[in-house]
Amino acid sequence: MAKSQIGCLVPLKSTLDVDTSLPKLPLTEGANSVGRETLSVTDKRISRNHLTLSVSRDGASANLSVDGTNPVVVKSGGRREKLSRGQSVLIKNGDVIELIPGHHFYKYLPAAGEKRACNGSGDETISKKIRRCGEAQSYNIELRSCENGNSEEAIRDFRVHEDKLPLTFRLLRVKGLPPWANTSSVSIGDVIQGDIQVAILSNYMVDMDWLLSACPTLSKVPNVLVIHGEGEGTVEQMKRSKPANWILHKPPLPISYGTHHSKAMLLVYPKGVRIIVHTANLIYVDWNNKTQGLWMQDFPWKDEKIANRGCGFESDLVDYLSALKWPELTANIPSLGNLKINPWFFKKFDYSDAQVRLIGSVPGYHTGANLKKWGHMKLRTVLQECTFDKEFKSSPLVYQFSSLGSLDEKWMTELATSMSSGVSEDKKPLGLGVPQIIWPTVEDVRCSLEGYAAGNAVPSPLKNVEKEFLKKYWARWKATHTGRCRAMPHIKTFARYSGQKLAWFLLTSSNLSKAAWGALQKNNSQLMIRSYELGVLFLPSQATRHHHGFSCTSHKVSSENHLGSSSSSYSPTKTELVTLAWQETSNSTSSPSEVIQLPVPYELPPRPYSKEDVPWSWDRKYSKKDVYGQVWPRSVQLYASQD
Repeated sequence: MAKSQIGCLVPLKSTLDVDTSLPKLPLTEGANSVGRETLSVTDKRISRNHLTLSVSRDGASANLSVDGTNPVVVKSGGRREKLSRGQSVLIKNGDVIELIPGHHFYKYLPAAGEKRACNGSGDETISKKIRRCGEAQSYNIELRSCENGNSEEAIRDFRVHEDKLPLTFRLLRVKGLPPWANTSSVSIGDVIQGDIQVAILSNYMVDMDWLLSACPTLSKVPNVLVIHGEGEGTVEQMKRSKPANWILHKPPLPISYGTHHSKAMLLVYPKGVRIIVHTANLIYVDWNNKTQGLWMQDFPWKDEKIANRGCGFESDLVDYLSALKWPELTANIPSLGNLKINPWFFKKFDYSDAQVRLIGSVPGYHTGANLKKWGHMKLRTVLQECTFDKEFKSSPLVYQFSSLGSLDEKWMTELATSMSSGVSEDKKPLGLGVPQIIWPTVEDVRCSLEGYAAGNAVPSPLKNVEKEFLKKYWARWKATHTGRCRAMPHIKTFARYSGQKLAWFLLTSSNLSKAAWGALQKNNSQLMIRSYELGVLFLPSQATRHHHGFSCTSHKVSSENHLGSSSSSYSPTKTELVTLAWQETSNSTSSPSEVIQLPVPYELPPRPYSKEDVPWSWDRKYSKKDVYGQVWPRSVQLYASQD
């Protein structure tokens, strides 16, 4: 169960009167991170993790420790004490905290019953927030199904054995959800662990203070390269916060309005390399409050016999890394000595057991052989080589993402053509699939775990959202079976499906935009892409080889099957990708097969918008108050527009 709120921080004016223009911050028992984002403060002199309040069980007191680089002043009775980074003090009811510079004041109050409960953004239960939202009865019925659960709590039974992890992906853990909803979910500390020698962290947004506090293992890694997409102002803050041995790199952006948006980690160990592809920025809210996805697989070093042997995964990886043009560094790897860490270094690992294909985007005007290397043309090329079950003929497509670009119908057909590629068992094309766009409604955002603040991570303007031709595509964000109805999606997924079966499934950083996927030009001889993106494509054919369960951090190897409907002692000749809602029937195939469940967080088929549903756009005004009593727009925006 979610922790109960036992206190709050009340924002004050400089006169120490209550500032009703800002939300209060609820506090739960134990450690509570307090900073610029949780306090809704735009002043960048306030760290994203400025201090930690460790609240006692009864809420009567809390231990305050300073985490950020700037100081804190605590006023208790007639006493005034200034605290710097690393210092701590015990505070109690009525004590005032001043964050400086900037002079931001907050008063600590323990909760004195529900009537005095704070109105903020902590771990309050979903039902209390929704009741405050005052929604229609039909919406409450959906909520009760999502919160209390029934036979639709499919993620409760999602268990993945260690040696089967590369066959599927996992959702990130969300604070405040019931335990069943976080079954097999992961946090950042679950994947960044062990004796890491080199860490390459690729992302769009990076909060150094949060990253180091959330994953202290990183501070011990001798070689860390952060590839990011941040602006100049934030980079200066990153330089001040990062450890001395960390290197920052922003890849070149040769075409305007592009971003470095890929979210991945490459962790080098004495035993091999761990490749992680995910959808979360390296910031607190993305790893705690959003619906996100993560895939990872460990690969061993090549032995001398196969030193020159490659595969599709290796080529795709090295080609993508080469485009980033990072500064070469040297690392001392145990038993191997000093090695140059550049894109070609990653040819030293054996990817022959890779269970996915990489689908990347890099900026440029791609022609000739490069036309099929990137974006939707890469996806088209891979799918054209695949044979799918006949049930996927003319089956629908689903697009789910968190930022909508400026689109037109011609490009939508171009993208759908790529995503409809492939043939059936009779060697005939599958045919063009009709896409459905899963996009949060205004009500979804208003009544989410974060209220309207969640809309900062769904950054699409009204001019893009309200195009008339898009109306036929809209579908609801419904995540009852994973308990994530109120955890707004920052995950990006694209798929072709039939019922609860999946022809293929893509987990990616790419939103629905030309900048991310590319647009064909010059009579389809050139693909123009603005941004860096990276995703992993799950295909039944990729999982037919026996997976040996290699791990960089564990000595255990097991072939026990926790994903399929039954285990077998031989390598299956056929695999099926299915959602968590899939159920085996008497009509299921009797041929040797392995069923691989993917925790698709939303329901399939998606539910089309009703007449009352309005797609969220972040530059529209909303006067109906959210779960925290706030209207939109807020005075703070946590996200910049993403392609």
